[in-house]
Amino acid sequence: MTLEITGGPEFAALATEKPRWTRHYAGGEVTFGCPTSSADRSPRVWSARGLGLPEDELPRFAAQLRRVMKHETYWIARAACADRRAGDATRWSPGRYDDEDGFVYFAGPCTHGDRWPGYRPATEFTIALPHVRGLRIRVAAYLATATP
Repeated sequence: MTLEITGGPEFAALATEKPRWTRHYAGGEVTFGCPTSSADRSPRVWSARGLGLPEDELPRFAAQLRRVMKHETYWIARAACADRRAGDATRWSPGRYDDEDGFVYFAGPCTHGDRWPGYRPATEFTIALPHVRGLRIRVAAYLATATP
């Protein structure tokens, strides 16, 4: 018996679905995207002030932060940063859960390019690589206290 694989549209249909989170590194920053989120569950960003994520999305986002810290670009940016305290958790507030929308908010250095005040839904947002460690600490602390 011979198995012949020819590809084509039938074969392509078995491709995996879009990833929940994407990461792009450029210029000492990482841009996170969440392409599969609906508008009401998209991350909320107040440019240069903070980030809000759905509480049920935090474990997946924590995994993304862990992957960023394993990337060579993170360590290069961290070594080049003149501010040795840039990775401290104090750059980010502890997570604050809002029971009206089910989001957890972290005040800190996160941007998305929109200068209007207030938290806005964003399909992607950017964090300077040296600040990733502090956010990872805050997200992990929230997850440790929020889960029984």
